[in-house]
Amino acid sequence: MDMTELARRIMAQDRRALARAITLVESSRADHRAQTTALIEILRETSDSQALRVGLSGTPGVGKSTFIESFGLMLLREGLRVAVLAVDPSSARSGGSILGDKTRMEHLSREPNAFIRPSPAQSHLGGVARRTREAVALCEAAGFDVVLIETVGVGQSETVVAEMSDLFVLLLAPAGGDELQGVKRGIMEMADLILVNKADGDLKAAAQRTCADYAGALRLLRKRPQDPEGFPKAMTVSALQVEGLETAWSEMRALTRWRRETGHFASRRAAQAEYWFGQEVRQGLLAQLDQPEVRALMQDMGREVAQGRVTPTAAALEILEKLRANR
Repeated sequence: MDMTELARRIMAQDRRALARAITLVESSRADHRAQTTALIEILRETSDSQALRVGLSGTPGVGKSTFIESFGLMLLREGLRVAVLAVDPSSARSGGSILGDKTRMEHLSREPNAFIRPSPAQSHLGGVARRTREAVALCEAAGFDVVLIETVGVGQSETVVAEMSDLFVLLLAPAGGDELQGVKRGIMEMADLILVNKADGDLKAAAQRTCADYAGALRLLRKRPQDPEGFPKAMTVSALQVEGLETAWSEMRALTRWRRETGHFASRRAAQAEYWFGQEVRQGLLAQLDQPEVRALMQDMGREVAQGRVTPTAAALEILEKLRANR
């Protein structure tokens, strides 16, 4: 596979080439990882495209797919090109994923200026796939204006997406918790905008109360330097009735504009690059444990631990010492 030609086709907005490149990025084969590194480097040197990266999280059933479809269609009407990177949970037993986001976003998936790519989370924690960050870079090089990153949707620990997005939007359901619930650390501290979805019909009043609860909770959190006055904020939306989406988009643009003008946008991206450098080093070290001789050694030591002949701590230290000695 010629990486220069693939990069050229991606920058020419060839959707098939983009899909092929993301498949390459998600592969764990050593030769594919080398090709991926070469491809990303070529695109970095030849493409200066920069999309707005929006991370979107929320518990299962909150309406993330419905919101993304309605929101994406609204952005398309404004003349923007939209990419959606959706991460589906993987089975702990079989390792498989349904990858049904394209089916749920039926109308958006048919639009020529939209691109939807579902990926399995596999064993990666934090709500995103391990290579989602590189997939975002590919979508930027393909000329998309907005990249929406939909996480698995598992709850408080789902904060890794904040390390690859410019804006982090948290979707909540009506009557999902009182003000004390909203003060919980973790995902709440990462959110730039909290949207209480399903604010329509019989749930509208409950959605407004929930929004007020979270707005009060946000005022109790320590102010962050990357936020102007009034942010982060809570709002109500109805993805089904397409209500409140334009206001939410207006707030996202206002926050992005302020961060660009004050230098927080660029500094945040620089900090994210440094964060992912550290993650790549850690993943590289962990990959050493997958070498056949190391796996065999760990199995032998695991049996020793299971039979009570050695403690887990002592066994782990012995493995690490042998890894150091083999370097």
